[in-house]
Amino acid sequence: QVQLVESGGGLVQAGGSLRLSCTASGRTLSSFNMAWFRQAPGKEREFVSGISWLNYITEYADSVTGRFTISGDSAKNTVFLQMNSLKPVDTAVYYCAGGPTASVVVSNARYYNSWGQGTQVTVSS
Repeated sequence: QVQLVESGGGLVQAGGSLRLSCTASGRTLSSFNMAWFRQAPGKEREFVSGISWLNYITEYADSVTGRFTISGDSAKNTVFLQMNSLKPVDTAVYYCAGGPTASVVVSNARYYNSWGQGTQVTVSS
């Protein structure tokens, strides 16, 4: 497992941008598949985006494709989620997750065994 700490959430108007960061400690980030999930009040946790470092494959939920970008900085042991053109429906707590390395991106939350504490993103209309 790896310890994960998210940051970068906040309040933004619709159409605005935020960049979330997830910094790992204890293990090298590239040793894990990484993903971002989110959970809105009264809803289940859902996959947002993920990355497989083996083949540098990235995947996105249909709802964020073209607006969100996942990336990483190995020197900082940090993975980012750049969120542009934010909408009120993007309001949720966003979680960073790490799981066993794989050649594909896994969108099932049960695959991931390390989770950050979550960071709140609120998009006002």
